[in-house]
Amino acid sequence: MSHYRTFKDYYNACVIPYMKEYFPDLVSYNRFLELKKYVIGYLFLFLQNNRGEETGTYFVDATKLPVCHNKRIYRHKVFKGLAERGKTSVGWFFGFKLHLVINQKGEIMSFMLTPGNTDDRKPLTRLFKKLLGYAFADKGYIGEKWIEKLKEIGIKLITSRRKSMNKARINPQEKYCLSKRGLIETVIDQLKNVLQIDHTRHRSFDNFIANTLSALTAYFFKPRKPTINTHILSNHTKIITL
Repeated sequence: MSHYRTFKDYYNACVIPYMKEYFPDLVSYNRFLELKKYVIGYLFLFLQNNRGEETGTYFVDATKLPVCHNKRIYRHKVFKGLAERGKTSVGWFFGFKLHLVINQKGEIMSFMLTPGNTDDRKPLTRLFKKLLGYAFADKGYIGEKWIEKLKEIGIKLITSRRKSMNKARINPQEKYCLSKRGLIETVIDQLKNVLQIDHTRHRSFDNFIANTLSALTAYFFKPRKPTINTHILSNHTKIITL
């Protein structure tokens, strides 16, 4: 969020010259990289204990995190045995998937990293563990089996429908929330284009995890997050109640 394109430039050109009074024991940039892996556990615990507000209205989606260009897949060694080839609506990639659940206030409720070939629906029950309410998703999450599994833990999954499918009967509140599913795509866009969660220059798995968790942590501290109009949502709720 400092507008530096790389952390190296930020650390060498901003932190070391101008923040000595705040961090009197600053180490060199290379030593800092060596120490990053020791805070992975702390970042994970911070995110787990600082989830968003449980509002009962959630949006779920997954996005690709490639670790190298497709032309370098066969000679890539850093993530050998960990990353996998996957496919999205825009083509093939080699890497991981980040699965996210947010509420209507744009706050992250849960997340998970999986290999790139993982079905988007497979982590659903773990993502919604200890959550109750409604989950809105795109066509990639269609499946009666997954609807029933989430229903068992207290989540009603509502997805977009394919053209060949019959239209589902949903109430005005559910229809409104489904139309605002793009909220989670906006959050993902900010993670990628503002907080740099997605790049293909990682030289170790620890570095990849540290970068991913630090981007999610930085998003937590963003003062303004994407939201949907909760006033309209509350009005719909009142109409349905009446």
